[in-house]
Amino acid sequence: MTALLPLFLLIVGFGALILGANWLVNGATSVGVRANMSPLIIGLTIVAFGTSLPEMIVNVFSCIKGSPGLAIGNIIGSNTMNILLILGVSSMIYPIDVSRVSIRRDIPAGFIATLAITLMANDYFTRTSGTIDWIEGLVLLLMGAGYLWLTFKKNSDQLEFSEHSEDSEYSKDSSWSKTIFQLVLGIIGLYIGGELVSNNAQKLALSWGMSESTVGLTVVATATSLPELITSIVAALKKNSAIAIGNVLGSNIMNIFMVLGVSALITPLPFDTKMNQHLLILFAANAIMLTTVFTGKGRKISRFEGLILTLGYVAFMLFSLYN
Repeated sequence: MTALLPLFLLIVGFGALILGANWLVNGATSVGVRANMSPLIIGLTIVAFGTSLPEMIVNVFSCIKGSPGLAIGNIIGSNTMNILLILGVSSMIYPIDVSRVSIRRDIPAGFIATLAITLMANDYFTRTSGTIDWIEGLVLLLMGAGYLWLTFKKNSDQLEFSEHSEDSEYSKDSSWSKTIFQLVLGIIGLYIGGELVSNNAQKLALSWGMSESTVGLTVVATATSLPELITSIVAALKKNSAIAIGNVLGSNIMNIFMVLGVSALITPLPFDTKMNQHLLILFAANAIMLTTVFTGKGRKISRFEGLILTLGYVAFMLFSLYN
């Protein structure tokens, strides 16, 4: 019974995070339209970062409040869920086409990001054994900046076309009063959600006899990935596979380079060596995703392959909880 109130407050916190992120993205998108930003730029910056905001806020609050153990578990769990569950469910709804650009740039970037935190967490670069410190956090942020630069450079030829797209969802404008209202609500929602999640996740970890990293890997990661899940499902229903897979790949890269980078700048992030098993699973998830692209006809993830990915996530959750 003692865990019921923290669990309820945790759920309320997740709701506030998701609503806050949605409001903030909508408001920021409206500002971007007024600033004459192209739909591509808005999508690559505001929307991509917006779906990673719950992970960012939870990690920042947890680090400030002395619970950094949630941070790495949250990111590993979120990224695994993005590939296995979100991409799996989306491709079961509608087979996903994977562009050559994603195969050459985004999927390798996901492998590199996962390899980077694996080496950092296992003390391959510094003597701070079992932690990711501020120097490594800065390196992650610089790698993220490099990825964004490469993304903008490769997509420069598409900007002019995107700016004149009349049917873009970002071409819809709104009044300044509505924009400011959304921005204010978004900030308030993220703050309240971050407070509730960071406080009550720690309480649940203690009451359930679980480590902070395990709670981050399962409960927190599942909830903070809901924006990506909703975005990809809606994209799949609209048969827009570019958004579905772009959302997953972009969010995974942002989670490691930006979210973990910022978290490590706040405080050293402790790493339980048992988490290496989950990092291997994340590597395997990336490898399976890449394999599904090249099997069958064309560069597609079919419905059957989506089912395999989804079942893989069920196995991942059972393994995590059993451990």
